[in-house]
Amino acid sequence: MEIIDAIILGIIQGLTEFLPVSSSGHLELGKAILGADSLPEESLLFTVILHFATALSTILVFRKDVAEIFKGLFQFKWNEETQFSLKIIISMIPAALIGFFLQDFLEVFFDGAIIIVGIMLLITAILLYLADLAKTTDKGVSYRSAFVIGMAQAVAILPGISRSGATISAAVLLGVDKTKSARFSFLMVVPLIFGKVAKDLLSGDINFVGDQAIAMGVGFIAAFITGIAACTWMIKLVKQSKLTYFAIYCLIIGLIAIAWSVWG
Repeated sequence: MEIIDAIILGIIQGLTEFLPVSSSGHLELGKAILGADSLPEESLLFTVILHFATALSTILVFRKDVAEIFKGLFQFKWNEETQFSLKIIISMIPAALIGFFLQDFLEVFFDGAIIIVGIMLLITAILLYLADLAKTTDKGVSYRSAFVIGMAQAVAILPGISRSGATISAAVLLGVDKTKSARFSFLMVVPLIFGKVAKDLLSGDINFVGDQAIAMGVGFIAAFITGIAACTWMIKLVKQSKLTYFAIYCLIIGLIAIAWSVWG
């Protein structure tokens, strides 16, 4: 992988992790266009590294929230922070189960299946459009809605289904306030990413190629910096109810991906 390719893919990951347009789907499209998917193992490792970078950018943007959560947890009381943390854990269950039992099956979808990416992007477009039609409320995330949002996150493992789009849409359609939906959506994925990284490192399944270290490091930095910018921007966009614009974008890119796969 060339350094310029790593930078481009890092920027794509940083932007699309938070914008509801599917980071995994765009990464697969980017790899197909750049021809950076020659080794599936290396491709998976690079994807994990980029997701790790955006997880760190999430922590930086929500550093005050994260600090308050840990402060509340160490009080060892049934307070708001403890309840929020429990909801995060509940939301992680569906994706953790699917990732543990169906990982080998899911890897098939991360190997140049562009037509699947296109179809999933169309589904993302529909979800975003429906979410924008939902009424504005001030309702918070309940334990039941946390689990449903977690199910949406599990489905979003498929490339082309936006994780943030699916989880924010699910939360909004359940009547949760849009700003609270975005906050929960961004924070709920951080433990899963760190868990996935730890699992991959301990499993020994990842094949690291030494001469790719610089490219992967540059990709990490690109994803981290653009992730900070995209996360901050997305919070503002959610408050302004601009999901329809992303629905149109996903519709266009999805149709292009399908056309590329069929006639390209």
